[in-house]
Parts: sequence; C-alpha cells; structure tokens
Amino acid sequence: MSETCNSRHFSWLMKSCFPNPNNNGQSAVISAVKPSAATTISSLPDDLLLECLSRVDHSSISNLSQVCRRWAGVLLSPTFSHLRRQHNLLHHTIYAVSGSDSVILTAALRFNGENTWKISAFLAEINVPVPRTKFHSFPSHARLSAIGNRIFIIGRNATLRFDTWTGTVTPRSPMLLSRKKFAAATVSGKIYVAGGGSRTTAVEEYDPEEDKWRVVAQASRSRFGCIGAAVDGVFYVIGGLKLATGPAPVGSEAHVYANSMDLFVVKTRNWLRSRAVPGGGCVVAACGAAGHVFVLASHAVELSFWSFDARRNSGGFGEWRRISSPPLPAQISVDSTVRFNCVGVGDKVVLVQVCGFINDLLWSGRSGRGFREGLVLVYDTVVGEWRRAANLPEIIRRAACICAEC
Repeated sequence: MSETCNSRHFSWLMKSCFPNPNNNGQSAVISAVKPSAATTISSLPDDLLLECLSRVDHSSISNLSQVCRRWAGVLLSPTFSHLRRQHNLLHHTIYAVSGSDSVILTAALRFNGENTWKISAFLAEINVPVPRTKFHSFPSHARLSAIGNRIFIIGRNATLRFDTWTGTVTPRSPMLLSRKKFAAATVSGKIYVAGGGSRTTAVEEYDPEEDKWRVVAQASRSRFGCIGAAVDGVFYVIGGLKLATGPAPVGSEAHVYANSMDLFVVKTRNWLRSRAVPGGGCVVAACGAAGHVFVLASHAVELSFWSFDARRNSGGFGEWRRISSPPLPAQISVDSTVRFNCVGVGDKVVLVQVCGFINDLLWSGRSGRGFREGLVLVYDTVVGEWRRAANLPEIIRRAACICAEC
C-alpha cells in the first residue's frame, strides 16, 4: 500500500463525492485547466481531505482504507465520524454476528427505510487468540459492545474488534478476569463488564484508545447469566443467578436475582438498586433505548415486556411500566433452546430470535402447525406498537446482536 495517492484517485473521489445533480444521462463537456503533474491528492490539507472523504457513499467506505495509508488513517479519526454525522450519513445499523471456522459472519440491517439484511464474511487475522475449533461458537458465547462503527466481541479469554467500515477483525486485550455469561455495555465511549464468575465481584472498564482493561469498582452482588444495558451514564446489571463462594444455592435461592437490577453510576462510581421487575419471572433479554431500560421476562409459558424509566432527571425515574408484549404465540418457553437478543436502536427496540424454534402458527395463518427461527420484531417506543422486520438470514444462527452507528 502506498503512503500517498495520485491524481487518478482524486478524480474518482471527486466524482463519488460530488455527482452532477443535473446529469440526466447525457455527457457534458467541461473545460478545465489541466492539472500539473505535481497536483496529487497528497497535497490536500488534512481538513479538506477529511471533508471530501466524509461524503463518500457508505458502500464505498470499505475501499478507502485500501487506497493508501493516509486514507486508512483518516477512517480512524473521530473527526471523520463527526463529519459524517453532520452530513446525516451515519445510520443506526443492527449487526448479527456469528462465526464459522476462522470467519466472522455478519448480517446487517440498516434502519433508514431498508428492510433487507446484508450478509458479509470477514477473515480474522492469523494472530486472533481463538482456537479454530471454537471460533464458530465464539460470538454466540461472547458479549457485544459497540463504540461508533466498531463492534467489540468480548469472550471469556479473548476480545476481538470488528470494524464495520473496513471489515477488519483484529485482536484486542482480553479482560483481566475470566468471565462467562456476564453483563456488558458501553457508557461514554468505554465498555463496562460485571458478573459472570463466583470468585470476584470486580467491575472492569475498557478504554479502546489505550486498549487496556482496569478494575474500577466492586459489584454489590455476584451474578451469573446477567445482562447489561446503559442509559444516561448508568451501567445496568440485570437478572441472572445468585453466585456464592460457598456451597451452591438451591431451590428458589438460586433464582433470587433473576428479575432484579443493579445500577452502577459510572461518573461517581457508586451503586444504586431498583425495585425488581414486577410480576416476577426471569429476565431473558434487555436493552437501553429512548431513555428507558426495556426488559423481556419469561414466566414459564408466557412472556412479558416492561420499561424502566432511566431518565435520572425526570420525575418518573425508577418507575416500572408493563407495556405491550411482543406478538408471539400465547404459550412459549424461553430457555437454552429458544433465545432472544434485545437491541436498542434510537427510539426503537428490536427483538431478535437468535436461537431455537417457536410455533409460527400466528404468522402463517395456516391450519397446520408451523415452526420458525430467526424472527425479528420491532417495538416503536413512540407509538407503542410492534411490527415485523425481515427474518434473520438462515446462515446466521446462534448469533449475538448489537447496534452500531455507521
């Protein structure tokens, strides 16, 4: 890869960034001064280069990093994302991530009027610290967190960073402590994890700029199988089972945390507690969206859907409200066979069935019994209604889902 670019690259760039709006398919003759041989894109100042590249269509961004090292560096600049946001070129996109051998499989669904998943496959770098025999299941057992256009796949002993613009998968520093089925969420550009082990209550913080993990607090309760969410500077640790260093809990004691929620205020490093999810049940999916935490709870043969007011400066902070349940069959059991991911996308909540089969009689309208996997349901928090989105592609199974801005 060259360090700089020649005028041919610049010509392509200008045509991509500034198409002629009056061109109706007819060629136009334009008189121009022939540039000198010394005129190359490398002579452009950084601010002008950023302004030009930030206007490139989303479908062409993956090619920019391959032009030269300077362009590749531009994509890493926070200014690049800021300019694309100013030009209304950043969109919330859901990524469903799964693995196959040494390949990362993704399905992307953009919320800009489209309703089609785009499937891609990306080769991981040779030095990715995940055995080939376990790579296919790595994403499904990991937790995902997104910072801008980058998705961090955080596993028990390894962390990968997937860049949605360049399609590169690179290893990053693993967590300090080995965890399984833990809570993770992004707050103010940093990732926080908690739970997932009986030997520690440590809360870890990951700084993507330094690629370093550090312990920042001790959790008030030890949990396993918990879920993370973030709203208004607070890291929510939700559900899971009670863990103890002594004899394993039995009976109802093991499920004492199943519908509870702890709040970690990142700025002050202190913990708060909220009331448990009303009605009991076990929290099986959760996310933050529109100033609220949304929770899907399982009650053996039915599901309930709840919102928790997470706006700390509002008069309703801490209030639970039951809202319209997802339009699924009346009787459904959510366990290791049927699994959902809940993803916040702006003012919408997206529920993705990432594993298992459920009765599809409600959707099919047939008299017979049908089964389906990969259902995707979207809840609009403004109008309070559910709708269906395109099913998750069949090739993407046992996935983990996250929303990235790209």
